Amino acid sequence: MRALAAIAFTLAATHAAAQAVTISPADTTQSFIAAHKGQRVMLRLRSGQELSGKIRDSSERLLVLGEVSGREFFDAVIPIDAVEAVLVRVRER
Repeated sequence: MRALAAIAFTLAATHAAAQAVTISPADTTQSFIAAHKGQRVMLRLRSGQELSGKIRDSSERLLVLGEVSGREFFDAVIPIDAVEAVLVRVRER
């Protein structure tokens, strides 16, 4: 019974930790990326390519994506202007 309660609590805490993506009127792609530093995201580029990884760093013009899925030994440096969309996981299955 205690194990079941612990599992239910863990699941509830995980679900509660998931937060919806929010933006403010002053946000830009660069400020959104900077705010999500350290998080795992998927980037859709203007070329149509999608890259998934962890935002390591960003500046006004560039971002560094680490732990790139399918290319674990590489980091990617991407121009901010090349980013069409930032996809952020907000909940687990």
